[in-house]
Amino acid sequence: MYPARVTTGHSDAWNTRHRDEPPLRRADRNFGELLQELRVVLTGVQILFGFLLTLSFSDRFRELDDLARGLYLVTLGCVAVTSLLLVAPVAAHRILFRRNRKRELVRAGHRLALAGLDALALTLASGVSLVLELAVGRTAAAVGGGALLAVTLVLWWALPTRLGRESAAAEPLPERRLSSVGVRTAPAAGIPRSRTPSPGRT
Repeated sequence: MYPARVTTGHSDAWNTRHRDEPPLRRADRNFGELLQELRVVLTGVQILFGFLLTLSFSDRFRELDDLARGLYLVTLGCVAVTSLLLVAPVAAHRILFRRNRKRELVRAGHRLALAGLDALALTLASGVSLVLELAVGRTAAAVGGGALLAVTLVLWWALPTRLGRESAAAEPLPERRLSSVGVRTAPAAGIPRSRTPSPGRT
């Protein structure tokens, strides 16, 4: 559902010019941001996973028909795959710890997180369909699950894609250059110049 392509060369050059951020520092920042995003998503996924596991031991579960049982199995499978995909970057980081592979971890973690969001979208749609099937009926389950999946596609794919196109068409930031004394200057008026701290000051 999402574009998994990750570019590094041009982005590293842009960050070096405009943020004074070397490629390795950028990789550290990107991986930290990725972990923060995974924490937000994993909390809800773990709660849903635990609820689905306990649901099979309830008395109401024995009364489900074949369709409801099928929806339950699909939802359980999707939430299990979602958990595996979202935890995979953490496992990869532990295995590759101190092997100077942070940039590779960022690229792989990015793709795994996108795949996890795809699985999460299916989990939410099938979970809503299961609840509506039990509470209302099959027609409401089909409509509700399909509507939720459509809204998810709009918010998680169409909107970010549009924002990315608008950003690509926007006017680029003014270039910054190093002066002869090593102080960064900005050609545009109104942008304050950064100053190099004197020795002994922080």
